[in-house]
Amino acid sequence: MADKQLDIIFTAPHPDDLEIGMGGTIAKMVHQGYRVGMIHMTNGEPTPRGTPETRMKEMRAAADVLGVQTCDMLGLTNRVLMDGPEARYALATALRRYRPKIVVGMAGRTPGASPDHYQAQLITEASRFYSQLTKWNDRFDDTEPWRMDHLVYRPVRIAADIPHWHTQFVVDITDTIDQQIDAIRCYRTQFDGERLEGLEHYVRSGAGVEGSSVGVRFGERYALPRPLGVSDMMSALGDWKIPPPFKTTDQPATT
Repeated sequence: MADKQLDIIFTAPHPDDLEIGMGGTIAKMVHQGYRVGMIHMTNGEPTPRGTPETRMKEMRAAADVLGVQTCDMLGLTNRVLMDGPEARYALATALRRYRPKIVVGMAGRTPGASPDHYQAQLITEASRFYSQLTKWNDRFDDTEPWRMDHLVYRPVRIAADIPHWHTQFVVDITDTIDQQIDAIRCYRTQFDGERLEGLEHYVRSGAGVEGSSVGVRFGERYALPRPLGVSDMMSALGDWKIPPPFKTTDQPATT
């Protein structure tokens, strides 16, 4: 991994998780001029459809489509990914090396899918804390401590639990959802034919629901583990894009 500072890091257990769940936001932040990194915890193999070599090529191709500055794979083991010291050290070392202001990870249990997803949430939470620990540099490849301002969750759309979040917000990805779909298509061994058609429907439909909740065509919902502090309420709230059921010129005059 190259030693260069990033603004934000997105992390998930398998190559394709970030593209499916957060690809629209990743691409948008790149367009906005931020230095963006993607960190995959495992190579996602073995699968019935892929090999480590082809999955790595697909991962690199997807990162190129999204335009990120950095895309790494930690080399933890797929299918047995567990929150524990070694996994925490691996991700925290990357966070200390890239020194982002924000780290974004998946959130939610997915019993119908891989248990790696929830373990990745726990690893991300712990690694954000481990990243700032002093007098422990030998556990992090002799990198210096780094404190991140924000941990952001990307809640999975279908989870076993309905959590309470202190703060939620939706990123408008209307202008980048096609780029997100193109990145997902890079995983040719995983998604083709009917599988790709179904996944594209899932991504667009979910983004449509999340986007419409704030008055945009497509969006991705994120959450914070704490209330959001603001100093300028007007700037933070912005315009409410859901149109009212009337035109402002139709409103009756008041006396």
